[in-house]
Amino acid sequence: MEDLVLHLIAEYHVLTYPIVTAVTFIEGESIVILCGAMAKQLRINIELLALFAFAGSFLGDQLYYYIGRRYGPPLLGRWPTLTHRIDWAFRLVKDHPTAFILSFRFIYGIRNIAPFVIGISGMSRARYFALNFLAAQIWAHSYAWGGYWLGQALERWLGSNRWLVVAGFVGMAVVIGGIGYLRQRRKLRGLDAARPPASPPPVEMSEATPSE
Repeated sequence: MEDLVLHLIAEYHVLTYPIVTAVTFIEGESIVILCGAMAKQLRINIELLALFAFAGSFLGDQLYYYIGRRYGPPLLGRWPTLTHRIDWAFRLVKDHPTAFILSFRFIYGIRNIAPFVIGISGMSRARYFALNFLAAQIWAHSYAWGGYWLGQALERWLGSNRWLVVAGFVGMAVVIGGIGYLRQRRKLRGLDAARPPASPPPVEMSEATPSE
């Protein structure tokens, strides 16, 4: 996916920032880092990159919060393999709500489920809005500027060979994502195999009407 997005950005520069917003609406750490690292080559303004990444992340997590608030605990049944992480997220949002909201974007494994959990936990709309706004700003600027300085460091140390390292990072991200996906599929198959078969519905026996 990263390769496709970077190709679209290179070919259609005018779509750079809308693409970043669309990707970060779901999850887009790697795209923000790569765009930051390639800012000079792709003619990307880092502050605009951070702004549009903030917009996508903030709006996406606001939506997921409201979905969690609206549909409640039954929604979590969509992730049967993440039960332990979900329980951990509930404990964190209960014990350290402010710190959790400011940091969950940086915590691997609960990034995607955290806004749903926060919505289900019953946190007020105003409090989540304010903390999510601040957290999305921190996240967007950290990754945009982090990617930029990473690109500068690679250029200084490796020169033209830096793109081999960037390509390696992209390949590694794809491999890790694929392994994670396959592991989740295997866990789901294991859960399905361990689940007892559904019992057939009872057959109602109608009483015979005596003939007169």
